[in-house]
Amino acid sequence: MRVVVVDPSRTVLKFVTRMLEAGEHEALPFADAQAALAHIKSDPNVNAMITSAELISMSGLELCWEVRLLARGRRPIYIILMSSNQERVNLVEALDMGADDFIGKPPVPAELYARLRAAGRLAAMQNELIRLATTDPLTGALNRRAFFEKAEEMRVRAEAGEPLAAVMFDIDHFKRINDSYGHDAGDDCIRTVAVEATMENAVLGRLGGEEYAMLLPGRDKKRAADCAELLRLRLAALQFSTRKETFALTCSFGVGDWQANDTINALLTRADAALYAAKRGGRNRVVMADPALQVAADYDSEGRHIRSVSREDTAAPSQGSQPPPTSRVA
Repeated sequence: MRVVVVDPSRTVLKFVTRMLEAGEHEALPFADAQAALAHIKSDPNVNAMITSAELISMSGLELCWEVRLLARGRRPIYIILMSSNQERVNLVEALDMGADDFIGKPPVPAELYARLRAAGRLAAMQNELIRLATTDPLTGALNRRAFFEKAEEMRVRAEAGEPLAAVMFDIDHFKRINDSYGHDAGDDCIRTVAVEATMENAVLGRLGGEEYAMLLPGRDKKRAADCAELLRLRLAALQFSTRKETFALTCSFGVGDWQANDTINALLTRADAALYAAKRGGRNRVVMADPALQVAADYDSEGRHIRSVSREDTAAPSQGSQPPPTSRVA
């Protein structure tokens, strides 16, 4: 485990650090509580904190409270308060202020290791619950709620000036795949597309059915479209096998990028309108958002489509294809 240790005494820090390292833990010692708190905020890999009750810039109880605020939701951090005063009233106050455990000072090695093993078991259970709550069980991509929560982080960075692009894409004629080859084959397609779409520094979510969304921080619309085109070609080259035959699939893509005074809803709406244009243009293609495209859909705070409207024909259907109805097409 990666453990932050906080104590104003250099001697105590050295003693506890050596003890942790002997138990094959990574120790990060801090004499200042504010510096320790800043590091915990910036380092998501910190699993635990051991802090003395007697600090200088803030009390150990205050530090427990501040770290507990960081540890809410989807970041488990095990907090141990260390004190030479083990009266029951201090134990109760420590637990009320966010500490998970209370240990004497100086700690006994066997006792400290046992408490950290308990911390590891608890963290493993919490991480598994987080995984189940945030990932789509079929594909392993972020589920709708988790995708839109992550999108909020991207929004903050985009408002600060970092480029951000969105790609909406889905599997062409997916109903035909299910009807022709069965739902197991359809699930295999959905799963494989998600695996192929996983890329470094990208946020991928399955929004429902055969529909996906991807956020690409640091990329403008042109670079995101290049990524989408490479993915389109890779997916079109895949072969899927059933007991009777082999088949292929294609996907359509819509790409948009962040604009001044934008929202995640507006960004995804533009990408969704571009996806619709790709469908109307014959499918199996990438279309970049354009101001001429009409608004496609609204999303609520959890990312659900709450309104869909018809969109203009912004790209002519390929020869021999029939114009789809104004509702969403596969």
